[in-house]
Amino acid sequence: MTDLKNFEIWFVTGSQHLYGEETLKNVARHTEEIAKALDASEHIPVQVKYKGVVTTSDQIFKVCEQVNNEPKCIGMVAWMHTFSPAKMWISGLQVLRKPMAHFHTQFNDEIPWSEIDMDFMNENQSAHGGREFGFMVSRLRKNRKVIVGHWKNEECRKQLGNWSRVAAGWHAFQNLKVARIGDNMRNVAVTEGDKVEAQMRFGFQVNTWGIGDVVAFVNQVSDAEVEKLVKTYSDEYEITSEVLKSQSLRDSARIELGLRAFLEDGGFGAFTDTFEDLHGMKQLPGIAAQRLMADGYGFAGEGDWKTSALVYASKVMAQGLKGGTSFMEDYTYDFRKDRSRVLGSHMLEICPTIAEGSVRCEVHPLGIGGKEDPARLVFTAGAGPAVNAALMDMGNRFRLLVNEVDAVKPDQELPKLPVASVLWDPKPNLEIAAQTWILAGGAHHTVYSRAINTQFFEDFADMADIELLVIDEDTKVRSFKDNLRWNEVYYHLF
Repeated sequence: MTDLKNFEIWFVTGSQHLYGEETLKNVARHTEEIAKALDASEHIPVQVKYKGVVTTSDQIFKVCEQVNNEPKCIGMVAWMHTFSPAKMWISGLQVLRKPMAHFHTQFNDEIPWSEIDMDFMNENQSAHGGREFGFMVSRLRKNRKVIVGHWKNEECRKQLGNWSRVAAGWHAFQNLKVARIGDNMRNVAVTEGDKVEAQMRFGFQVNTWGIGDVVAFVNQVSDAEVEKLVKTYSDEYEITSEVLKSQSLRDSARIELGLRAFLEDGGFGAFTDTFEDLHGMKQLPGIAAQRLMADGYGFAGEGDWKTSALVYASKVMAQGLKGGTSFMEDYTYDFRKDRSRVLGSHMLEICPTIAEGSVRCEVHPLGIGGKEDPARLVFTAGAGPAVNAALMDMGNRFRLLVNEVDAVKPDQELPKLPVASVLWDPKPNLEIAAQTWILAGGAHHTVYSRAINTQFFEDFADMADIELLVIDEDTKVRSFKDNLRWNEVYYHLF
């Protein structure tokens, strides 16, 4: 996973020659000062590059082409310091393929009441220059992020920083290779989808690889490498002497090493597997999938390549943020009179980045699949605001569905549960959240994250130009059903 500091967003300012060379010099000086301040901000994890002031159609077209063609550049930030006649922007915006944020700010914060004159007014026209630019972007039907406020304001810097994280996730999404190890879980619908359309829409590649391709790497792992990894397990997790001595743990370690080598050799950033297709492997990868996710790989079970890809993009966005991000599944309900809740888990593969407290390495029977007992990391996730997000192929479009939740501490211990888990309270409540999720065709697999929130996924949907539905504290079933109907009309027409 590429470090966010290796990415750049380009800061470009619009103006025109009408105001004279002295004004343009001030515009350039102000722009450079703002770009340097944003680049130094702790809230913006990527580099912010000053790319000058554009005053003609040719300059604008050239810089937009450069944004497209520079591999490190993941998006452009546009600011109108003065009035920049927007017809100049048409050709550039038409070719711009990377995400854009419109920063509607101005150099000064407060009005200099006793000194303001016409020279000041001519130089500081962001208030209406930004509206002229906004009209043209809307007329061109281009999605973008609009951030309003002074550039020194911490909230504005946070918004820009989060947008830059999403731009990095979108960039990673477009350049991702997903290894679908084996095929889909038999007869399951939602984990399927149009992989050709996905590559056309999102850029990432999904191809199937035989189990034997992975097994070949597993068989090349030496006993010394296995023992070294077992020692790592012992150092990093709580583990009993019985498990530490077991052959099952060594088989799990060998699978992790082989699977990691396979992914590195193929340049994959995400992968799937399924317990129905494990010929040649002793176990379903458990601790392997968990630790690979913790290192930034995308993963989803049962051949679910869409969720695997979304896990990867989410982990790119969440770099350096607290709370963790994981593959997840709504597993069972806790129906109660006061407030019903959901226990989220999976057979094995929950990422330890969401853990709070001790993480135990254990070996238990899987109960399905007919393979040997796999090792896995067992823990309980931390409490706090979180989201569940799912990506579905609806036939004529992709739909991104988000439910805001509050993770809570379980009321009681779970001494017999042999997998990692998290208990959450969906917004607005379980009954409405589950009803609207089902009405939207929401998948049973999700990306669960306490590190990123709904706004990240909203910006991501804008960049990908796909449908977004949000279930939150304000969701009402009737209005949600109306949104579904209106969206069907929109996507039928467009």
